[in-house]
Amino acid sequence: MNARILLVAVFLTAGCSKPADEVASLPTGEAWAEGVNAWRTKHETDYRRDWATIAGLHFLEPGSHSIGSDKKSEIVLPEGVPARVGRVVVADGWVRYEPAPGVAPSQDGQPVLGTVVLKEPGKDAADEVAIADVKFAVHESGPRLSLRVWDPDGKQAREFAGFDWFPIDPNYHVVARFIPDAKPMTMMVMNTYGDADVMPSEGVVEFTLNGETVRLRPFTTRPKRFYFVFRDGSSGHETYETARFLYSDLQDDGTTVLDFNQAYNPPCAFNRYTTCPIPIKENRLAVKILAGEKKYAGHE
Repeated sequence: MNARILLVAVFLTAGCSKPADEVASLPTGEAWAEGVNAWRTKHETDYRRDWATIAGLHFLEPGSHSIGSDKKSEIVLPEGVPARVGRVVVADGWVRYEPAPGVAPSQDGQPVLGTVVLKEPGKDAADEVAIADVKFAVHESGPRLSLRVWDPDGKQAREFAGFDWFPIDPNYHVVARFIPDAKPMTMMVMNTYGDADVMPSEGVVEFTLNGETVRLRPFTTRPKRFYFVFRDGSSGHETYETARFLYSDLQDDGTTVLDFNQAYNPPCAFNRYTTCPIPIKENRLAVKILAGEKKYAGHE
């Protein structure tokens, strides 16, 4: 009952047209908590597979770069792959991988025959190339190109310390009102490697949390899909100091539900080979948000 009263207050503060209907439709109780736990379980599975296994990040200069497990290679891969697996050629925004004779790489489960285009100008990077259990693909950090490497049996994966969450709390499950900008914009957002990434944004959201009116600016990853990169009063204490992430969907009535119980650490909290956006100034909050993921035990 207290949670419902709080949510009604949030909705009225947001100035929405049908607060009673919207609050009634906002999930609460045991079913909602089970949904949060299910989300956390999936998130942990995905992050262990996709992010804890990243074992290298090699920035690419124009030219030809030898690649393999030999320590004399210009791009050193984890042990378990051949000493020389070929070369990576970078020229005019193109990145190509040329396998060495006798090496049997694959891509999307299919054998690689000849040269593979890993990146061409103006297009997304190609899928990962695999050699045994090790994979690599091009990653963009601002204007710079790099080669990202995954190793499911590597040191990063073996030493990953896992996740630590706050108890699920309905007080951090709120309705926000979207306030659009006069026109959409793109923003240059610095990342943890000092590069500027381009992020689209269309406005801010406003909500009430712990009795305070709060505004956050989301980035738009696709129509009606919001991506929040924020700090709060707990950052550097109870939670990871650089940032946490949260996603939400914009509803047709101009509201969005923010469930900070699903706020989570970026991969740079536990893996030095990842690049993560740093919160813009207006997303550095004074209010403490003691919900979602706590700081990582093996802080990078």
